[in-house]
This record gives sequence, C-alpha cells and structure tokens, in this order.
Amino acid sequence: MLDPWSYSETDDYSHLMEEFGIEPFDPAMVSDPDTQPRLFKERIVFGHRGFEYVSRRIKRGEPFAIMSGLMPSGRMHLGHKMVIDQISYLQEFGARVFVGIADLESYATRNMPLKKARELAIGSYVRNYLALGIGKEGLEVYFQSRRKEVKDLALLLGKKVNLSTMRAIYGFTDQTNMGHMNAPLLQAGDILHPQLKLGPIPVVVPVGIDQDPHMRLCRDLASSFRTYNATETSDGRIGVFVKVDDDVEGRLRRAKASLEKEGFLDFKMIPAYKALYLTGASRSDLIPMDEAMAGVEAEEGEYGFLPPASTYHRFIKGLTGEKMSSSKPETAIFLDDAPEEAAGKLMKAVTGGRETAEQQRREGGRPDICSVFETMLFHTVKEEKEIQRIKEECLSGERLCGQCKREAVEYMRGFLGELKDKRDETEHLLNIFISEE
Repeated sequence: MLDPWSYSETDDYSHLMEEFGIEPFDPAMVSDPDTQPRLFKERIVFGHRGFEYVSRRIKRGEPFAIMSGLMPSGRMHLGHKMVIDQISYLQEFGARVFVGIADLESYATRNMPLKKARELAIGSYVRNYLALGIGKEGLEVYFQSRRKEVKDLALLLGKKVNLSTMRAIYGFTDQTNMGHMNAPLLQAGDILHPQLKLGPIPVVVPVGIDQDPHMRLCRDLASSFRTYNATETSDGRIGVFVKVDDDVEGRLRRAKASLEKEGFLDFKMIPAYKALYLTGASRSDLIPMDEAMAGVEAEEGEYGFLPPASTYHRFIKGLTGEKMSSSKPETAIFLDDAPEEAAGKLMKAVTGGRETAEQQRREGGRPDICSVFETMLFHTVKEEKEIQRIKEECLSGERLCGQCKREAVEYMRGFLGELKDKRDETEHLLNIFISEE
C-alpha cells in the first residue's frame, strides 16, 4: 500500500509499477528526446497513467491542461523543484496550468491552520513557482478553501465511492478523522475541476509515485460519471457502449453523428446491447472516440470527464542518504537557504565515494548513488559537456569527493543567488496569478 501522507522511499520502482499497473514513460511521447531536459532524458520521469491522451494533444498542437497541487506544510526544497521543472517544460507546449493550494488537506492531515497555510503558500511556494518559470500566460493559482467548484465536486464525487474502497486504497482505520478521509475527494475535485472550466480536456498531474492512490481513485471516479464507454470488447471489436438505461437509441444516434464528424463511417448499431460497433476501427482509435463521446456528454449537460493522466518521477536523494524531507532540514537544500547554509549541508553530504582516496583512484567513484552529483545533474550544472566531464572524472577515479563537493557548493551558490534574484523580480506578479475564488 502506498501512503500519500507518509511514504518511505524505495528504489524498487519497477516492482511498484508492476504492482499498481503503471506504464513506462517514453520521452518520445512528448517530443524528440534529444531536445528534452535531463529530467526526461535521464528517465527521472519513469512512469505514467493515461499520458497518451496528452501526447496526442501535444503532437496535434491542441489544448491540454496541467494540474499541480501543493500542500503548504513546510519549506520548498529541491525535490519540490522537480515537479516545477516538469510543469515548466510541458507548459511550453501551450498547456493551461492550474495550481491548487491544498490548505484544507494541510489542515486535515497536518494540523496546519488555514491562515498559516496561506502565508506559507504565498511567501514560499508561489514565489518560487513564479521564479522558476511558471509565471506565464495560462497560469491560475487558487486555494482549496476558497474554490466552491472543488468543494462541491468533492461532495458529488463522494457519492460514487464507499468507505470500504477508501480503506482498501488508503488504509484508513476507525481512528482516522473524517477530514482526513475527505482529503482524497478534495484532491479528486482539484484534478477534475479544470474540465468544468474548459470542457472535456486531457489533464496531466505530475507527481511522485506515493501520490498514485489519489490518481487511481480519481480516474475511477471520472469513469463513474461517464455515460458512454469507448472500448475494445473481449472478441476484439471496437465500439461505443451506453452505460445508462434512459434514451439508449437517442444516445447511440448522437454518438454516431459525433463519430462521423471524426471520420468514422462504418457502424453497426445494436440498441438491445446498448452498443455502436465501428467496423475497421482499431485500438489506436479509442482515444479520439473517447474524446468525441466526452464532447457529446458535455453537450447533453453531463460532465464528460476525460480520465486524468499522471506522470511519476523518482525521488531526489536526501543529503544524508535518506529521503529528502522538509521536516528534516539536514536532508534537504531548501530553495530559500542562504548560500552558506547550503554549502555546509553539501560539505557534510553522503556521496558515492569509496572508503579511501586510494580505493577511489583505483576503482572510481559511484556518481549514480551520489546525492552531491545528483544536485549538480538535475539542478545546478546546465552544460551537458560539463556534467559529462564531472561524471567521467568520478568514474575514472581522477575526481575525489572533496573536490566534487567544493565545486557543487559553487554551483549551488550560483543557483540560489540567481533564484533569489528571480524571486525579487517576479514578486510583483504574485497577485496577478492568485485567484480568490
């Protein structure tokens, strides 16, 4: 079981992918891998659910949305930045970006007062979002506690799930408070509500694998509100099926008319089976079929939620060898750390070095398990030739850990100084992107 509120990191991502049915992420689903940031090229983004919907939109130059939530319970660190880097890159393809500040969830699960959550969210999180490049057209930041659509949707979604299911997904017990139990429904409201604003549209949520329970629940809830189902049957036929019992023939006719506009021309309608079969269609047609049916549902005054997509990224190594955590300052470089404070942490950090300098010169270092190298790889060294040189020198034994730490400190000084300057430059934009709804 994955616990979204208290997760112990594992390196066995393959096992978790197999256990929970997460698909491998192919960077080519976005663009040419050679042109992508290291986060994608190095397969730090390793898995997905339903990203095919978003990929199709990207390649066709059509609109999609990104949903990201932040729970203001501590200071932002480099691990949080990995999500922002994903958002910033995907936003280049024209995505609308919704950032939900989960102040209600923070109150229910972390006892964070709403006023303090607001101050922390704006003063730390939103400021860094803007400074790291999210402050572009199409950004909307809102608070859960002030967005009526999210709260109303959470209540409606709750009718489609029972307590036994919530226990199975989250491990809730008799001691779990009801606010905590309601938090996943609020998250589902966050994830689905962009489609209330924009109509049926693919929405992707970049998360760590610990948040997968929320995505599984939300995708099931989205499906439960659908009245059409585009699928492949057990005998290999492709069809659209009506999931409700009222006006079946009328719904099938409207489905047929919509699919004809998409270029599908050969149908077999069987009202008794509530089915519309498409002769000559294949699995690759299921996404445009589903999008067409979602559009029909929206026209009929229904929700027509497309299944939300998710991407999953590996967790950044903590400086002490354990998971990077806001509650353990020694494990993390915080985005508002003073350069000297960050330098002290890096100089004490656990590396991939050998037990002695002689052994390292003979056998080489291990950059792939080194937290210091990781900070340079994903956050501070921009030039590909430079990061490759550092890695090769480490592997060959030419580079020792002391030298690497000193260089990492200088790169981190530059990064934190530049980020502070950008926070100052973008501070005047805070009120532009924050919605008070």
